[in-house]
Amino acid sequence: MTQKDPLARTSDSRPRQVLALILFVGIPLAVGFVGSLLTQDETDGWYQEADQAPWTPPDAVFGPVWTVLYISMGVAAWLVWRKRHTVNATPALALFVAQLVLNSIWSPLFFGGYPVAGTAALWAAMVVILVLAVAIAATIWRFWLITPVAGILLLPYLGWTVYASTLNLYIALMN
Repeated sequence: MTQKDPLARTSDSRPRQVLALILFVGIPLAVGFVGSLLTQDETDGWYQEADQAPWTPPDAVFGPVWTVLYISMGVAAWLVWRKRHTVNATPALALFVAQLVLNSIWSPLFFGGYPVAGTAALWAAMVVILVLAVAIAATIWRFWLITPVAGILLLPYLGWTVYASTLNLYIALMN
C-alpha cells in the first residue's frame, strides 16, 4: 500500500476545516477585542469630549458592526485558505495578514495616541487608515481572483473603513 503525498491533497478533512474556520474567525475577533480593551479608557475620556462628525453613529453601533465585520473577514480568509491546494493563496493571505496588522495599529494610535501626541496622533492614524483601505482593496482583489465570495465578504469592511476614515479626518481637522 502506497501512501499519498500530503501536499498533493486537494481538500482537507472536515475537522481540519472546522478548526481552521474557528481560527480564521477567532483571530480577527481577538484583534478587535484586544484593540477595544487597549482603547476603552480613551473612548470614555478625550474622545467623548472631542468635536465629532455629525454623521458619527452612537457608540453602541461600533461593537456589533465590528463583530460582524471581523466574522466576515475570517470567513473570507478561510474560503481562500480552502483553495490553497489548487491555487497559490499565499499572496492573498499575506495581504490579509498585512491589513489585519494595520487594523490593529489604528485603534491604539487614534485613541491612545491623542493624549500623548495630540493632533499629530490623529493625523498619523489618518495615514494608517488610508493605507489600511488600500490594503483591504488589494486583499479584496486577490481574494476575488481566488473565490469571488471571499472578495464580496470584504466589501462591507472596506466601506466601513472608508466611512471610519471620514470620522478620523473630521476629528483631526476639528480638534
